[in-house]
Amino acid sequence: MIVDLPEDKDPILYVWGEMVPGIGIPASAFATSVYEHTTLGLREFEAARLRIAQINGCLFCQDWRTERDGVRVEDTFADAVTHWRTTGDFDDRTRLAAEYAERYAVDHHGLDDGFWTRMKAHYSDREIVELSMCLGSWLAFGRLNHVLGLDAACVLPSNAVPQQGGH
Repeated sequence: MIVDLPEDKDPILYVWGEMVPGIGIPASAFATSVYEHTTLGLREFEAARLRIAQINGCLFCQDWRTERDGVRVEDTFADAVTHWRTTGDFDDRTRLAAEYAERYAVDHHGLDDGFWTRMKAHYSDREIVELSMCLGSWLAFGRLNHVLGLDAACVLPSNAVPQQGGH
């Protein structure tokens, strides 16, 4: 862990809520709103989120699974996200979500007209904006958690559901 924390404090809650409350609490509200107000389907949401988590290397984010109405993606989903180009488990929207996540994180200058033509064939403008905001949240906050070492201190039991943070 990069920052010193009191032993009796939860690392995520302390850093996000107590160290810089004027920034951390609103940032946490934004991170939470991505989950509470999304209109994206679970599979494309999770494909994009997991691809960002894999790129960031955030252990916390990679262990997280979004749940909606008691439903989660299958156990093999993370592996399919790693192989988004070739997996037979994804429809076009899910594959594009994983591709967009990867390109957003590592080559946003390379998002060319051909890519946007494919995106617009499967996503509305509203969905593209929503997915872009989700990607920004996951990229920033998952990377913050990883860089500061919070992800290692707060690794979830496999597929558990945490209360907040930068998943």
